Amino acid sequence: MVAERSEEDCKALSSFGYNIGIAFQLVDDVLDYSARQTTLGKTVGDDFRDGKITLPTVLAFSAADGDEKAFWRRTLEDQEQKKGDFRRALGLLEKSGALTATLERAREYGSRARSSLEAFPNSDIKSSLLEAIDFAIYRSY
Repeated sequence: MVAERSEEDCKALSSFGYNIGIAFQLVDDVLDYSARQTTLGKTVGDDFRDGKITLPTVLAFSAADGDEKAFWRRTLEDQEQKKGDFRRALGLLEKSGALTATLERAREYGSRARSSLEAFPNSDIKSSLLEAIDFAIYRSY
């Protein structure tokens, strides 16, 4: 699809790749806290246990009170985790609406990726790229 394309088309495809990539990663961040391990193919909660700061945890931290902020700092920043911390993290993510907000953001990036393809004529390749957007946003693994 890129061969012999104008600079404008190449920019549109670059925008598509950038936006679908972010959408995919945001959904991945949510799945780490919400998927079933057998479906995900990796251990649920790996990002938490590894101390990875992702958009869901940033949003939960932003909505947190003092005690909850201390929890996030201890578990992610200092990586001092104890039994029951992952369960508490899930509760705080739910309470703050962070997972839902992250999925909404993923859909926004998916919409941007879709818009990037509007200039291209309908084709099997374009249809496949549009399907890839839906997969990135609505996948369960």
